[in-house]
Amino acid sequence: MPMRVAIVSPEREVWSGDADMVIARTTEGEIGVLPRHIPLLGVLVEGGEVRVKTGNETLTVAVDGGFLSVTEQGVSILAEHATLSTGAGS
Repeated sequence: MPMRVAIVSPEREVWSGDADMVIARTTEGEIGVLPRHIPLLGVLVEGGEVRVKTGNETLTVAVDGGFLSVTEQGVSILAEHATLSTGAGS
């Protein structure tokens, strides 16, 4: 059962869709979020990255600070700056 994920910056929505897992680097360390994760709020590290796993593919987004929010509705990444990787991942 996938979860809804949205990655946004002040300029635009970088990516949104359904995902099986989100991995992000926060000031407290790396965190992995699966569907039905408990609600939480994390502070993203400067120069970090967020990985979104969808099936056999992994999307990588470089982020420069911001927040990760997990709710019953899904995961929101609110980044000061975010750049989607153009390379294929898995």
